[in-house]
Amino acid sequence: MEQKELNWAVLGVGVIANEMAQALLKMGKRLYAVGNRTHEKAVSFAEKYGVKKVYDRVEDMFLDEDVDIIYITSPHNTHYPFMKAALAHGKHILVEKSITLNSRELDEMAALAQEKHLIMAEAMTIWHMPLYKKLWDIVESGELGRVQMITVNFGSFKDYNMKNRFFNMDLAGGALLDIGVYALSIVRSFMEDAPGMVSSQWLPSPTGSDEQATILLKNTDSQMATVALSMHSKQPKRAMISCEKGYIEIMEFPRASKAVLVDAKTGERKECEAGETENALYYEMTDMEEAVRTGDASAMKLSFSRDVMNIMTGLRKEWGLQYPGEEW
Repeated sequence: MEQKELNWAVLGVGVIANEMAQALLKMGKRLYAVGNRTHEKAVSFAEKYGVKKVYDRVEDMFLDEDVDIIYITSPHNTHYPFMKAALAHGKHILVEKSITLNSRELDEMAALAQEKHLIMAEAMTIWHMPLYKKLWDIVESGELGRVQMITVNFGSFKDYNMKNRFFNMDLAGGALLDIGVYALSIVRSFMEDAPGMVSSQWLPSPTGSDEQATILLKNTDSQMATVALSMHSKQPKRAMISCEKGYIEIMEFPRASKAVLVDAKTGERKECEAGETENALYYEMTDMEEAVRTGDASAMKLSFSRDVMNIMTGLRKEWGLQYPGEEW
């Protein structure tokens, strides 16, 4: 029996929304609908990608019975109310990272999704890139021995424009929710259990957002990790997974398609390749469709997203970094 085509709507028209529309074309379909707080931008976006429907009000997206999945790409601080409205009206949701501001919001939305029998997931590329699925299998096989330590760097140089989303507290700006979520996600994906011992140092920006941070993590299995983040100094997007018999080095890790495996004894280097960087959202969205069709959301790794959110929320509480209007 032929499967019903799932209709996607996107909330927001920024960079990710454009990539999402292009990914759907690769899937052999078009974006069904678009909504944005600035209606004119939504109209232009629809014309660009041949989108069937543009909503006069964002709220109309949640009421549309023909919408199956909503991809929420709006700023961090808007995710929670949009997620709540979408789930309340029976929509599956894929939400840009960071999925919520804090653990309270995520736990509440996860409970609502479960109650409504809906799929809710974070749009975290690391969960879906073919390279990581291959590397997780290699690590699980024991070929490299047990994972001992993980080191991750991610630094961007952003100009000190305190009104943009990178530093603006009203838009939940800062390194942790913007880039730290990637670093902590890769850490979690290679650890056997979530790290419960976390310590850190951080540097606030002139707005009070987290401009820079170093984080040390350890789980009950004695696996350790170090993470270095910055919004005002460039670093390579580099992850190294150190195991007993060798290590894995991954550059440009959020959407990586290539890694190098190095033998600890011989120094022999072996390349591991899978997938294509430019297809990151395609992999993400095909996994989401499969989860919606089958009801099996294991590939979406919401439990890992929750572990990462618990770490980030705990860190911000220690730092006293609370966003305007945020409730912990």
